[in-house]
Amino acid sequence: MSTPQPPMPQAAPGAQYSGYTSPIPVVRTHLGHALASEWTKIKSVRSTMWTLGVFILLVVGIGLLAGALVAANTSTESELGGESALSLGFFGLLLGSMCIITLGVLTTASEYGTGMIRTTMTACPPRSRVLVAKAIVFFSLAFVVTLVAAGLVAFVQVGMVSAAREPVGEEWLKGTVGVSLYIALLGLLSLLVGSIVRHSAGAITIMIAAVLAPLVIAMFMFASSLEDVRQALFEYSIPNQLSIFYANSLTESGPSGWDPLWIMLGVTAAAFAGAYALLEKRDV
Repeated sequence: MSTPQPPMPQAAPGAQYSGYTSPIPVVRTHLGHALASEWTKIKSVRSTMWTLGVFILLVVGIGLLAGALVAANTSTESELGGESALSLGFFGLLLGSMCIITLGVLTTASEYGTGMIRTTMTACPPRSRVLVAKAIVFFSLAFVVTLVAAGLVAFVQVGMVSAAREPVGEEWLKGTVGVSLYIALLGLLSLLVGSIVRHSAGAITIMIAAVLAPLVIAMFMFASSLEDVRQALFEYSIPNQLSIFYANSLTESGPSGWDPLWIMLGVTAAAFAGAYALLEKRDV
């Protein structure tokens, strides 16, 4: 025979049991928390430091090398065609933009590749907030780093190439702040393409093709019937738009002044709308 079990103790009527209380205060999350999270992630990843380090090395190194070569081989202003020394910073920024493109893609696409995006979306369910936070943090970082590098090169080149024309105020603004905004927007466009494609290698390939393909294709369009297409590819290619900030356009017509910045702003806004729509529609 089995021994009868004693009855289970029952709680007295109205008895209260205290649960666990976390020492961490519970607060409603907002954009500031998302910004802090994205800043922590982007500054703690080793690839960020390497990519930005290579970017600074290319911009400063190539810019100063170009300035030194021009200073050593020119003695009069007429040999430079009346151009200022600021235009010599174009070469380093064009090559360095590849680093900003790569970093922009990795900011989003790498999270999908590693599965980290699930943790991010669990901690911050509003997906639009995550995308906005990534965009703000990356754009601010890219702009500041580009401005420091481009500004340093510009000041050194102007002092180094004494035979060049002295740049005016608007040229200084376009050659430092303007070109930095353009490069930062190009990197932000890469970030959004990475969010749309969700594959690092694929998004980087798309962005490099967008930068180089129009110019390369136009160079081999020899047929007269394709002259209008060839001209448009030259005018609106990213290298030509970048050179406009230094008054060195490849063509007589097309964008001028601050037009490249507004074009890139419009393209980036359209890409942001597409990335936002797909982010809300697709699963992580």
